[in-house]
Amino acid sequence: MLNIAYLIVGLVAGIMGGLFGLGGGTVLIPVLIYFFKMTQHQAQGTSLAAMIPPIGLLAALKYYQAGHINIKIAAFVAFGFFVGGFFGAALAQPISDSILKKIFGVFIVLVGLNMFFGK
Repeated sequence: MLNIAYLIVGLVAGIMGGLFGLGGGTVLIPVLIYFFKMTQHQAQGTSLAAMIPPIGLLAALKYYQAGHINIKIAAFVAFGFFVGGFFGAALAQPISDSILKKIFGVFIVLVGLNMFFGK
């Protein structure tokens, strides 16, 4: 039964990812923490592990068909994400779970405020 709940969470995150270009940080991580009682570290690691397969492939295909993808920029971003993810994960390990959760929360609030009030 729990596997179905995880599948539903993935489905919702996928819909949000396809709709808004987000999912892991803004949908999946809070759900894993508050509904599945994971630690911040576990939720972040699980979210990253879920991105290993080409989960965005079908959504990206739709955007590509509509002419909304710049392949060259996407390749540079992907490479940066690949390398940056390694260093970000290394930086996160020594931070306590409660502090990491607070940093994550502040980041999400600041992004939301900027998106809402920004130009």
